[in-house]
Amino acid sequence: MNYSGRPYSPGGFQFIPPAIKSLIILNIGVFLLQMTPAGEAITTLGALWPLGSGHFRIWQPLTYMFLHGGGAHLFFNMFALWMFGAEIENYWGTKQFNLYYYICGIGAAVINLLMTIGDSYPTVGASGAIYGVLLAFGMMFPDRYIFLYFLVPVKTKYFVAGYALIEFFSGLGSRAMGSGSNIAHFAHLGGMLIGFIYITIKRNEWSAAELLEKLKALFKRSEGPRLYRQEKKDAPAPVSEAEINAILDKISLKGYGSLSEEERRKLLRAGSK
Repeated sequence: MNYSGRPYSPGGFQFIPPAIKSLIILNIGVFLLQMTPAGEAITTLGALWPLGSGHFRIWQPLTYMFLHGGGAHLFFNMFALWMFGAEIENYWGTKQFNLYYYICGIGAAVINLLMTIGDSYPTVGASGAIYGVLLAFGMMFPDRYIFLYFLVPVKTKYFVAGYALIEFFSGLGSRAMGSGSNIAHFAHLGGMLIGFIYITIKRNEWSAAELLEKLKALFKRSEGPRLYRQEKKDAPAPVSEAEINAILDKISLKGYGSLSEEERRKLLRAGSK
């Protein structure tokens, strides 16, 4: 069964799975608090302020994800979270999706802090984490079609790559012009970068020691022109439609948490084809 060939239709097994439902409710709740008389203080304390601004606090790489600059900002972020995240959570499970979401969001904050040293404008919004979710969708379903402006069919891998390029050049442009743009381009790119690293590690099942070895090998290659013979790993056996159907039946009866590690790997391989 090949999932990547279908036109995009979000929902999967649950239309609004638990993690996404909780995140939407939490973001709306915090936004309502921002509308109260205490809203300015909440935003000032919770927004992600640049290092050296005098306003940065250690909790801000987490809290900035739940603050938004307006109703439209909140709506489009939550819509994108549901549209791209629902199927990801249904495949990965709620616990894994939550972990990924917060890693991307906090990682995006760290990269944004490094890129905005000396600036005077804070960052708010869940966009860094949501761009990580978009990246995950593109990696899992690269050949799935998304209808741009509801008219133009574009494969997800090109859609995601296009967004990444736009953010990259927009970020460079805003830095070169010295403009105080209210769009955190480097936070968006940071969420995608952290998501890519996380998924790559999980797909290859690298331990911390193996990851360290990969990084060492990468730096060794950059020292000069050397020739390396890369050992080829045996390709995993293809996943049959019968196997996938059996796994989906098991999810329907007992939930995603009942799957073994091998069954989860098969499901992920089937989704990435």
